[in-house]
Amino acid sequence: MNTFISFFRRNQTVFIYGMSLAALMFLLRWFELRFFIFNHAYELYIGLVALLFTLLGIWLALRLVRPKVEKVIVEKEIYLRATDNFEPNLTQIEHLELSKRELEILQHMAQGCSNQEIADALFISLSTVKSHNQSLFEKLDVKRRIKAIEKARSLGIIPA
Repeated sequence: MNTFISFFRRNQTVFIYGMSLAALMFLLRWFELRFFIFNHAYELYIGLVALLFTLLGIWLALRLVRPKVEKVIVEKEIYLRATDNFEPNLTQIEHLELSKRELEILQHMAQGCSNQEIADALFISLSTVKSHNQSLFEKLDVKRRIKAIEKARSLGIIPA
């Protein structure tokens, strides 16, 4: 411990000079920072507001893009009729004024046949199948094959 004190006393001016330089350097850096903040306060505030709105925009975009719909599984009982002894609903067929050929085409559509396959199976032209399809759509008041099949099944015209 005596050696440190003797070393400090011999170099006392060096230590005092070094401490004063460190304090002066600290004051200069502190004034420089204050000078920077005071002279550029307007730009700093604009930068902070821009950063705030950028973060708010990113948060809002992520919030709005997130899907709001949840998947819901609905279980519904469907009663199917036996196709072995299916009896078509003749009153509905008469009410809709469906011809035998239209019924045949409707049954082929329900089996998943294309227009060309129906034409080949019934030995008629493709344009005849298309005209019968159009007539069926008008009579059943639908626009698509799937809807025609669903409506015919629900009315009891073709087996489910």
